Amino acid sequence: MSSSGCASKGRCSVLLNASGCLDALVAPDVARSLDAFVTKTVTPLPRDGNSPVRIAETDVGMLNSIGLANPGIDRFLTRSLPQLEKLGMPIWVSVGGFETDDYADICSRLDDHAAVSAIELNVSCPNVEAPVESAAQIVAAARLATRKPLWAKLAPAVPDIGEVAKAAQAAGADGLSVVNTIRGLKLDPRTLRPVLGPGQGGLSGPALKPIALAAVATCYRATSMPIVGMGGIRTGLDALEFVAVGAQHVAVGTTLFAQNTCSEQ
Repeated sequence: MSSSGCASKGRCSVLLNASGCLDALVAPDVARSLDAFVTKTVTPLPRDGNSPVRIAETDVGMLNSIGLANPGIDRFLTRSLPQLEKLGMPIWVSVGGFETDDYADICSRLDDHAAVSAIELNVSCPNVEAPVESAAQIVAAARLATRKPLWAKLAPAVPDIGEVAKAAQAAGADGLSVVNTIRGLKLDPRTLRPVLGPGQGGLSGPALKPIALAAVATCYRATSMPIVGMGGIRTGLDALEFVAVGAQHVAVGTTLFAQNTCSEQ
């Protein structure tokens, strides 16, 4: 089943990994069990990421604060993408940046690569003051830069995720990825200091699922766009619940945390 063919028309179900929760080159058989593979977020320049500790278990899920560690777009195109192409499956590239032009530049460089089936725009930073305007600007710039299907990945911690979804749709997104992690904090019981090196991190796992379901339902009511639902999916029933509230596709991250090394959300 081709993920690119489902990007903007028709209804079919595609199973993906959540960005950063699977290294396809380390675990190619796991990747090939999916319908499409989503890369770690690629940024303009290489990033070493945050200082350790980067991942911590909690009673209700997993915290991670990787810091978008990645080789940068140059090395991704020359080294990573040719290797991923050998998997023989659709590749979605997650794109991130710190300015609108960062997204546009990377999308432009991906546009002529046949191995890239779709682009997921990581517009889900919860720290921007105007998430609606920010999402619209990023999607619009990316839309001008590429003919590839564009999926906007949204954060749950915004005042109105439905308005962000509508802004992404109006700016030219073909679909939505809902949702990214939500901020959390774990303390060491002996020191009462943060366990993660950066302090706070993104919470995934069972605690995220009700939040994600509500976000998917809200975005679907607001736009009726194709949606990749994600957040705490561990079982077939979990996936079915996302479909029931409006998701067309689902992405798995929680179960891959337990089976593989997760390197970025």
